[in-house]
Amino acid sequence: MTDLLSIILCSYKSKERLIKVRDQVHNVMTQEGIPYELIIIDDGSNDTSFEIAKKIEQTHSNVFAYELSRNYTSHYAIFAGLSKANGSCATVIADDEQQPYHLLVECYRKWKQEGHKIIFPYRTERDDPWTSKLFANLFYTVMSSVSDFIYPKHGVDSFFIDREIIDLLNTRIHPINTTTVTELLRLGFQPHYLPYVRGKSTVTKSRWTFKKKIRLAKDWFFSTSSFPIKFITFLGVSISILSFGLIVFYLYIKLFGNPDYWKVGVQGWISIVILISFFSGLILLSLGIIAEYIWRIYEEVKNRPGYIIKQKDKSS
Repeated sequence: MTDLLSIILCSYKSKERLIKVRDQVHNVMTQEGIPYELIIIDDGSNDTSFEIAKKIEQTHSNVFAYELSRNYTSHYAIFAGLSKANGSCATVIADDEQQPYHLLVECYRKWKQEGHKIIFPYRTERDDPWTSKLFANLFYTVMSSVSDFIYPKHGVDSFFIDREIIDLLNTRIHPINTTTVTELLRLGFQPHYLPYVRGKSTVTKSRWTFKKKIRLAKDWFFSTSSFPIKFITFLGVSISILSFGLIVFYLYIKLFGNPDYWKVGVQGWISIVILISFFSGLILLSLGIIAEYIWRIYEEVKNRPGYIIKQKDKSS
């Protein structure tokens, strides 16, 4: 269907909210006259969420439910949803209703009227505990300083993309140790940023455990920045230069300097320390250069699936 919008709903332990979210999305899309399909991706829930999703699919022709083989976290569920998207454009929503549904309409209008390939709705503020705000702001500040991209102050975790971008993500991007947002930023296409105020979550207990947050932060960091590798190279060069300077300094004192003036005694162990420091710097420098190549090879040869969609029962 022309201008069909694929809405990817990431579901994890969502049995109490799926029906409500579907009904609200349907009401908004119907009122605005926007053709849509709702793709529910169950991210390995251990409750009855997927059974409810299948019942919704059976009663609504534009709803499609899929189940992942285990809990991969939402970013990989989004990749899975994009692989099933049939629309001319796509977006992603969560079941906690923090992102207002009118934002979908606004993004759709901008995509259709202004032709934006990538739209990033971003939060203008965070209605979170002060500790979460502190660490989130610190994280995005650090990411903006070491990455090739500038992130909004309060972060971005949603997007609205054109069919061209959907196809690129499905065919050119390997969804391993990365996130959809970072890959979209890497593609370029001059993304359009759309501010919004995030609502209050309907989920009483966050499903993003500390372990999941750490994994996400690592994926986000290492998939967007070569800073760690460059830092190793910089550290190796710095230590090598410092060690070489010490060699020249102590050699000058030994051969031409006046020990009484310099107040430095050139003991036998000093040469050992200098040599160890010098060659340690060379080793770090060599590791940095080798790591540059290994990192590029690693990026090319990764061929593990980022997610697995379970086959549906024939009775479904």
